[in-house]
Amino acid sequence: MDIKSHPFGYWAGTWDLVDLPAGKSAIGCKWVYKIKTRSDGTVDRYKACLVAKGFTQEYGIDYEETFAPVARLSSVRTLIAVSASQHWPLFQMDVKNAFLNGELTEEVYMQLPPGFSQPPGFSPKVCRLRRALYGLKQAPRAWFAKFSSTISQHGFSASSYDSALFFRRSDHGITLLLLYIDDMIITSDDVQGIQDLKRFLGQHFEMKDLGPLSYFLGLEVSSSSDGYYLTQAKYTSDLISRAGITDSKIVDTPIEYNNRLNTHDGEPLPDATLYKQLVGSLVYLTVTRPDISYAVHIVSQFMAAPRSLHYAAVLRILRYLKGTLFHGLHFSSQSSLTLQAYSDADWAGDPTDRRSTTGYCFLLGDSLISWRSKKQSDLGIDCSTAVPIHCDNRSAIQIAHNDVFHKRTKHIEIDCHFVRHHLLQGTLQLRSVSSQDQLADIFTKPMPPGRFRDLISKLKLVSVHPT
Repeated sequence: MDIKSHPFGYWAGTWDLVDLPAGKSAIGCKWVYKIKTRSDGTVDRYKACLVAKGFTQEYGIDYEETFAPVARLSSVRTLIAVSASQHWPLFQMDVKNAFLNGELTEEVYMQLPPGFSQPPGFSPKVCRLRRALYGLKQAPRAWFAKFSSTISQHGFSASSYDSALFFRRSDHGITLLLLYIDDMIITSDDVQGIQDLKRFLGQHFEMKDLGPLSYFLGLEVSSSSDGYYLTQAKYTSDLISRAGITDSKIVDTPIEYNNRLNTHDGEPLPDATLYKQLVGSLVYLTVTRPDISYAVHIVSQFMAAPRSLHYAAVLRILRYLKGTLFHGLHFSSQSSLTLQAYSDADWAGDPTDRRSTTGYCFLLGDSLISWRSKKQSDLGIDCSTAVPIHCDNRSAIQIAHNDVFHKRTKHIEIDCHFVRHHLLQGTLQLRSVSSQDQLADIFTKPMPPGRFRDLISKLKLVSVHPT
């Protein structure tokens, strides 16, 4: 194949054919083939992608900064919750060959792609990359920088809480765009604003309009008159099949009540590969399944050296999922936008190191948008006497003894006095809640079946059967 005839090569400005300069090296590349599927598992399209072998790049020579923000999954849930409450439509778009829009500032050389021939009559050439290719270490950053600068021309600004969430206010309403690499969700109370945004994006990038939001990052989104539903039924089914579970046995809870695993339970697994794969997949499944968060938190602690009883705990989670395959989050159209939070801790509950487990969840009205189950980093043991801290910074000592903050100590105020500050400001309220109504309890300890079912019902985790 003549390299100049390729639509994303020479003529598209992706690269220039040059002689390799002395002292420079060219990275390799390869073709990657992938089958893209729909939410029901059917084939959507066959995709071929030229990927650079970025693992051969050297820091400071052909790349420097690499970080690029992507949308937080809590932002995805929040956006859906707001759209449900305000009765806004949700749309999805995809940027084709997104990374090719990113412009490189570094000097990067690449060997000719497999299957392409050298131009006849010339010395051997390499590709001097002008635009980012998939696989380059700096490609995500270059693409995000390009998208950010472009969308700002249409009056959009990035949220200070999530850099991948862009918004625009106008006299007609507000338009929101959430970007996850090359996939985006768009919603607004201004129908014309959505059409204008789609038109603007189509003028600057090669876009694919996927219509109403239905399948995003493996998350299945369905809508009805009472709101939106977020599930991962196909992902769950594939995970159960990968584990080789073919029988019909199911369980009521993802972790056995009063079951406390430790590092010495059972026999060591001869090969931990499957265990690590299953646990890694379960972590992503917690995006829509808060009911398994605590159980996944527990089995994740044994990734370094899993044993037979740890693997049995993973299989129990999967058997629970098999019986609740179509469970997912409900974002009600009748919900308010009042933010409320629940927080709890299991005092010294870990039998191995006696650390406590913290659990919290945030709800926007009735819609669950964020949660976590996490082992605390300290033992929570009170000291009977003051702990001496030897410090060679007199300013730090004076600030520690003076609760009057000034502009140069804002970071101390935020890090050390966040809750107290917001209580005084009136932006937070601390309210007592009974143990029976403590929703965060499910993230801190195993539950008996009755209590477990009660909590997942209060968290608006419902069964969503396919239509």
